[in-house]
Amino acid sequence: MNYVLALFLPPLSILLTGRPILSIIVFLIWIPAIVFSGGLTHPMFIALAWILIYQSGEESRTRRLERNGRSH
Repeated sequence: MNYVLALFLPPLSILLTGRPILSIIVFLIWIPAIVFSGGLTHPMFIALAWILIYQSGEESRTRRLERNGRSH
């Protein structure tokens, strides 16, 4: 569901991955970028949010595996 949210509000999606400072920075860059470029930069922020969502999922899977005693 966070991937869908990233399509519309990338800063909020980044906040939900547990990165509040990065979310604020992205928000402060996202708004002027949307206004001045007419939305042409929006896919860049979507890609950033998707990468961070994927990375947080991988980190949680790794922690879960290490907690269960199975590390790679």
